[in-house]
Amino acid sequence: MAAVVTVGTLAGCGGSTAENGAENGVENGTKNGVAESNTAGTARTLDEIKADGTIKIGVFSDKNPFGYVDANGEIQGYDVYFAKRIAKDLLGSEDAVEFVYVEAASRVEYLQSGKVDIILANFTVTEERSEKVDFALPYMKVALGVVSPDSALITDVADLNGRDLIVVKGTTAETYFTDNHPEIKLVKFDEYQEAYDALLDGRGAAFSTDNTEVLAWALQNEGFSVGIESLGNTDAIAPAVQKGNTELLNWINEEIKALAEEQFFHADYEETLAPIYGESVDPENLVVEGGVM
Repeated sequence: MAAVVTVGTLAGCGGSTAENGAENGVENGTKNGVAESNTAGTARTLDEIKADGTIKIGVFSDKNPFGYVDANGEIQGYDVYFAKRIAKDLLGSEDAVEFVYVEAASRVEYLQSGKVDIILANFTVTEERSEKVDFALPYMKVALGVVSPDSALITDVADLNGRDLIVVKGTTAETYFTDNHPEIKLVKFDEYQEAYDALLDGRGAAFSTDNTEVLAWALQNEGFSVGIESLGNTDAIAPAVQKGNTELLNWINEEIKALAEEQFFHADYEETLAPIYGESVDPENLVVEGGVM
């Protein structure tokens, strides 16, 4: 879905911009024929965002239940729920968020080029990424998981020797297996939907990404299970802004701290994730309040 170019307004959740950044005549950083200042890579300041009345937030469109377009064409998910609250508290309305659909491998570039103000696309904090963008406080924690067909369930990394493992480019799964298991052949895709289609078609023995994601997908797809539920380190998921955009970063950090008073992310979990996970996942293994892991 992230590759769809046709753009419409999603009811109740602000505008949505396709992967190439085009919306209502906005292309290649121009609006009404006038070049926008952020196309040169300069991040918008907090005052500029407020003056514009819209905040651009990058999310996934194909990663259910964290960021995805539903059957009615509306953007939904755990990250989306948070994005709407940011828009409401910063600009006075949930509708003030403009959702920009990103792929895993484009998240850093979209910040560096100023195409978005914030990335909320299930972005795992890593040392390498921290050299290129500034991460705010975490709002979720995650490890890697591996999903495979029940008929040939992968329960140990050794089971993947001599077999193909599906990953999405630019993810921590790609990095982990490249660095730690070079003997495993990786079949790489740009989008999550492409990766799941490849798994369904048997183009790989298994698919690895965040355990929260594969657990949700397996619950919705009969015949598949997560044979490896936790792999590698437990990492933080956090919002990210362009390197040096300290004013916006500080605002997000204060927002995350303030939201802890109402247990906002537990409410987010109940609204967006609990219907998928049911009793199979303890929210305390996923939710982070107040930025404290």
